[in-house]
Order: sequence, then C-alpha cells, then structure tokens
Amino acid sequence: MERKKGLETYRRFKSRFPDYFKAVEALGATVHRAGPLDERTIQLTQLAAAAAIRSEGAVHSHARRALEAGASLEDIHHALLVLTSTIGFPTVIAAMSWVEDVVGQKQE
Repeated sequence: MERKKGLETYRRFKSRFPDYFKAVEALGATVHRAGPLDERTIQLTQLAAAAAIRSEGAVHSHARRALEAGASLEDIHHALLVLTSTIGFPTVIAAMSWVEDVVGQKQE
C-alpha cells in the first residue's frame, strides 16, 4: 500500500513539474557516468545513504535497484549492517525491515 501511494505521489508531481523531473533525471544519469563505480556499487551506496536519512521510500527504491543490478540479499544486508556504528542500531534495523518489504514483494 505504501509503495503504491509513493508511486502515485511521484507520478502526480512528475506530471505537474515535468521540467524539474527531467533536470533531476539528467543529473542522476550524469553522475552515474561520472566515475568508475558499477551500477551494483552505486545502488548499494545510495541504499546506505537512504538508510542514513531514514527515507523508507528511497530504501525501497534502491534495494529494488540493487537487486536488479546484481546485488544479492546478503550484499544488501551487509551494506546496511556496516552502518551500525555510523547511523545506529535502530536506524539499521528499520532499514532492514524496509528491505524486507521489497524482498517480500519479489517473493509474492
């Protein structure tokens, strides 16, 4: 339900502000090409950043993208666990539960 609501919000604002979204998407494409990191590493990094700012929707998105880029569930869990001393146990566990949301959707 949460994911559906998030997608609806995204689509509504993308429709309302198309130039803004084109610019943001172009920036994303540019920074992906700016360096040597592969897509798997980029998505794991963005997943960690999303966890750090406690953005449930971004954790969902980057967990999904990391899996699509070839990351294993073990990779995703490790990327989050190593954050414990930086962002704290409660935040890591919350992010792990948000990853489970994505994994549960893929298994259904």
